[in-house]
Amino acid sequence: MSTATESSRSSVASYGGSAIAALQTEPTLPSQFLTFMLGDEQYAVGILHIKEIIEYGSLATVPMMPDCVRGVINLRGAVVPVMDLSARFGRAPSVIGKRSCIVIVEAGGEEKQVLGMLVDAVNAVVEIAATDIEPAPSFGTRIRPDFIAGMGKHSGRFVILLDIERVLSGEEIVDLARSTAAAQA
Repeated sequence: MSTATESSRSSVASYGGSAIAALQTEPTLPSQFLTFMLGDEQYAVGILHIKEIIEYGSLATVPMMPDCVRGVINLRGAVVPVMDLSARFGRAPSVIGKRSCIVIVEAGGEEKQVLGMLVDAVNAVVEIAATDIEPAPSFGTRIRPDFIAGMGKHSGRFVILLDIERVLSGEEIVDLARSTAAAQA
């Protein structure tokens, strides 16, 4: 495999703004995404970021964490923080239901970080061709525009493709934790 192909694939794996451009330069390359629900909206994350999907179980709470961090789980001996995506997007915390689950993702570039995302329901893995991915709108969504990598068309509907690196930004979560701790002090 050529170096150009390898670097193209590695940029595609990030599903950020540059990845959308890379996908659109190779229109024959379909990409797979895990789709899931938050409320009545459908979102997707590039499948290369997904490690596993687990049933929602009890979480250990961590004091003085921002509202979007629900707690931590023990995943085969590793402590994994679990983020409530609904709360991360500035909405009310998720209500746990029968289909609630935790999607374990890996993000963070060179220093890989494993995190859990609490979602209302996981739908399916779908393929979305590069030609069916549009740039993120600058307004009109219920989440921050920088969280959106693009809008994918699948089965006649739009799916919001998340920029998982920005949504799960460790630095931003640490800043939120510090401001929460300062407010409680």
